[in-house]
Amino acid sequence: MPGMQTQLRMGAAEWGLLVLLSLLWGGSFFFGAVAVRELPPLTVALGRVALAAGALLAVCALLRLRLPARLADWRPYLVMGALNNLVPFSLILWGQTQIASGLASILNATTPLFAVVLAHLWTADERLTWNRLAGVLAGVAGVAVMMGPDAVQGIGVGVLAQLAVLGAAFSYALAGIYGKRFREQPPLPTAACQLLASTGLLLPLALVVDRPWTLAAVSAPALWSLAGLALLSTSLAYVLYFRILATSGATNILLVTLLIPVSAILLGVGLLEETLSARQLVGMAFIALALLVVDGRLPALVATAARPRRPGRPQGHD
Repeated sequence: MPGMQTQLRMGAAEWGLLVLLSLLWGGSFFFGAVAVRELPPLTVALGRVALAAGALLAVCALLRLRLPARLADWRPYLVMGALNNLVPFSLILWGQTQIASGLASILNATTPLFAVVLAHLWTADERLTWNRLAGVLAGVAGVAVMMGPDAVQGIGVGVLAQLAVLGAAFSYALAGIYGKRFREQPPLPTAACQLLASTGLLLPLALVVDRPWTLAAVSAPALWSLAGLALLSTSLAYVLYFRILATSGATNILLVTLLIPVSAILLGVGLLEETLSARQLVGMAFIALALLVVDGRLPALVATAARPRRPGRPQGHD
């Protein structure tokens, strides 16, 4: 409704789901790194969405969840698939051929910055506030600190590639806002329909560019990695995505882009015995502070502490 000023907030359950989503999407770097050693990028992207769509469609069939019957009803899913998968996947994959992955991660972390501005312009329940803007800026700074100075050495070189990754971040922000229309729909069939639409969009592109029928035999580790990428980092992840989006809004769901680098680094420490540097700890602290600011908890705590206390009743004497 016009003039509505309420803000969507996240409770403990939503924060837990957001952290889980960041772990699933952070894990995609592990699966993807193995898969692209033997498979072209667009083929990996196609396999990712196609296998994920198949898995979710099977679950929908078992649970007897209905999918859209009319062709016209699929139009919103095609738009969502383009904004959330086709456009950003293509732009990021091309951008990473020209710039370092660290710089790409920082540029991708601008997604919630685009989201807070677009949500303010196009929604009634996600207005731009100082704490949201300040928190997102602090979060992007935290990602930059965590990735280190080497990640930004490529700034000024490969400008088109940097614009491509920024374009992907903008597309993710548009997808978050457009996806609010699915708020009243169950997350599982919504995710299945989006992934099925994404498969249809990616299929001709992958066939033309990669010509996957010319590929040599693929090893078992690459196939298992593609399966993990599809089943965990895509099918399950998008069910969580639409669940959080329905209850917490576009700005809050896209905060996951700040958490993904944290999850990827922590997974590397836990699974690959990598070391955690002081710089990374400082960057994580920035991101944690940013999330508290965006959520409004820290500003509320500061305001409460700064509020002058009412003087107590004077002690009288009988």
